[in-house]
Amino acid sequence: MRTTVDINCDMGEAFGKWRIGDTTDSRLIPYISSANIAAGFHAGDPNLIDDTVKLAVQHGVAVGAHPGYNDLQGFGRRKISGSNKEIINDIVYQVGALREFCRRHGTSIRHVKPHGALYMELAVNPDLSDAFVQYMRITAPDVPILCMGISATYTAARLLGHPVVREFYADRDYDDSGSIAFTRDAGRLDPKTIARKVLRACKAGKVQTINGNDVDIEFESICFHSDTLGALDIVRELREALVTEGIRIGPVSQLEHQ
Repeated sequence: MRTTVDINCDMGEAFGKWRIGDTTDSRLIPYISSANIAAGFHAGDPNLIDDTVKLAVQHGVAVGAHPGYNDLQGFGRRKISGSNKEIINDIVYQVGALREFCRRHGTSIRHVKPHGALYMELAVNPDLSDAFVQYMRITAPDVPILCMGISATYTAARLLGHPVVREFYADRDYDDSGSIAFTRDAGRLDPKTIARKVLRACKAGKVQTINGNDVDIEFESICFHSDTLGALDIVRELREALVTEGIRIGPVSQLEHQ
C-alpha cells in the first residue's frame, strides 16, 4: 500500500484569451502538490507562464516543465514528425523558457513531464527516450522525469541512473498492457468513481482496464488534467479520499523511485 503520493496536474494550458476546461488553475492549485506548467508550444504564453509559476510559488506547489509538440492548434495531442535532434531541441527550448520564469520567482524546476502526443511517443520510442534522458542527465541531473512505469522513458531513466517518478492516471482509462488509452476527450467523469479507482490503485496496486481485466500498477504520483470536465470536483473527491485513508500528499521531488 502506498502511504505517500504526489498529486500532479497540467496547468497554464491556455493561450492569450483562449481557455480550455470548466475551471481555473487558481481553484485547482490548493489541492495539488506538483504543477506541470505548459511551456509555450502546445499551450502557454509568456504572461500566462509567468502568472502560473507565481501562483504555484504562492501555494507552495512544486513547479514542473510540461513541454509538448509544436502544435498549438491541436493542443499537442497530434504527433509531429521530426528527427530526434529536432524534437529534443524543442524540449530544450521549452524547459529553458520555464527555467527563467522560475528563476524570476525564486524557485526552480522540480520535475519535467512531456505532454500529450509527445509523452506517448516517448513511451514507445526507445531512441527518442534515450536522447531525452541524456539531455536531462546533462542539464538537470537531479530533476525527476514523470512518465508511465510501462514506458521506454522509464526504462531509459533507470538504465542511465536518472531520477524518475511513475504516474497513475486518475482521469484516463488503461488498456491490458498497463498503458493509458490515449484520448482527446475524456468527457465528464464521476468524481466518486475516480476516487475509488485511485484508492484501489494505492491500496491494492491494481487498476481495471477498458476490457474489464485487472492489471498491476506501480506509481508514486497521481495525475489528473485541468481540462477534464469537472476537474475541481475530481481533485476534491480524490484528495479527500486519500487523506481519509491516511495517505500523505507530497511533491514529486520527494518521491522519485530509485
